[in-house]
Amino acid sequence: MTDLEKLKHLLEHWMEHNEAHVQTYGEWASKADSLGKGEIAVLLRQVIDESNKLKALLKKAAENLEFGV
Repeated sequence: MTDLEKLKHLLEHWMEHNEAHVQTYGEWASKADSLGKGEIAVLLRQVIDESNKLKALLKKAAENLEFGV
């Protein structure tokens, strides 16, 4: 496997892994709300927002790799 192939694989893995975390953060934000921990829920939702920004950057990196940018 070349380094470029490995990089492509890693970018795809990181995007999938990040998405799994986003789902978990959302579940725990809801649980925190139900436990009366609204401030923690707000923070977890901010983590979701930041994770979505990370996902967009990883996607852009993968697209640049595919198109040779």
